[in-house]
Parts: sequence; C-alpha cells; structure tokens
Amino acid sequence: MSTRKTRPPRAGSQPAPRSSDQIPPLIHALLGHLGEDPARPGLRGTPVRVAEAFRWLTRGYGQRVEDVVGGAMFDEAHDGMVLVRDIELYSLCEHHLLPFYGKAHVAYLPDGRIVGLSKIPRLVDLFARRLQVQERLTDQIADALMEVLDPQGVGVVIEANHLCMMMRGVEKQHSKAVTSALRGRFRDDARTRNEFLRLAYGGTAAD
Repeated sequence: MSTRKTRPPRAGSQPAPRSSDQIPPLIHALLGHLGEDPARPGLRGTPVRVAEAFRWLTRGYGQRVEDVVGGAMFDEAHDGMVLVRDIELYSLCEHHLLPFYGKAHVAYLPDGRIVGLSKIPRLVDLFARRLQVQERLTDQIADALMEVLDPQGVGVVIEANHLCMMMRGVEKQHSKAVTSALRGRFRDDARTRNEFLRLAYGGTAAD
C-alpha cells in the first residue's frame, strides 16, 4: 500500500518472524528491575502470560490487506456514500506501550466496486493490532481502502482515549484525540466532506 514519510512495514509485506519464546525471559528480568520478585506465586506465570497477550495485541503484523479483504469485492453501480460508524478499536501506543481505545468512522464513495461491510472493521483491526500512533493508524486505513477499491474517495475519523495521557504524564481522564484522513472527493469536495462528517457524528452539523 502507499505510504507517506517513514512507516512500519507495508501492509502487503511479510514481517520478520517473531518468537514469543524470547519474550518471557525479558519480562522476568523487567519484573526484577521494577523491584518485584518474579519467583513469587502471583508472578510465576506472568512472563508467559504477557508474551501471549502481546502476541495477540500485535497480531496485525502477521496479516496483510489482501488476506483480510480476500474476494469480498463486488461490481456494483451504487454511487452513494458507504459509511460504517462506531467501529470499536483497541491499539497500543508505540511510545509507552500503553493502550489507546476508541472508535473509527470509515466511509468511501464507490466507483463501480464495493467491499463486504464486515471487511471494513477487519481492516481497522489489522492496523490497530500493531504498535501505533493514532495519526498513522488513520492514514493507513484510508490508504488501504484507496488501494484495494480505487474508489472516488475515502474518509476516516478516529476518536480515541489514550492511557498514556490518562494514567501518566498530564493525567487527564476525559481528554480525547480526534484524527481524520480524507482522500479523493472527501478532501476536494466540501459537500462530500460535510455529508461524511454529519453522518459520522450522527447527523449533527459539521461546519
């Protein structure tokens, strides 16, 4: 897929092999450095559990856009906007390895082809299940849809809460980050852009 600036491996590339067997000793050592006793009963299984959890939380590295979308693209003359709202997402901030979570609104304007609706949330998960920053995640979803569908345009908005701001640093529990990525007509046509934002926010005005 197309990218801007320096990004992690492209969606279609094969990531380097990862072995969760190498993670437990590192977690064991980390617990000791934090002042804990890794041998005490409550922590004996923690290194293995953490390895399994991180393997699951970053499983997007082992997936490709082509595999997620598969053959679920169909020729269709529909020329109106297709929007999937309130897609739940969970990811890990690459700066502190703390979670951020929220929802994505993803829309596109078909140009002779549509994609199965369930594939859009799967596409969001593919990129969310990697170490991320919200800005790049938003761009990656938009760029992937542009590549696989070649539509008239794509719009993506993500709203997320970041535990790196909630649990540490400024400790602001009610702050939310909002990012957007607009491609094609969503970027160039104000009416299309405003329609997307109104629908994404439940019909409220988006000026």
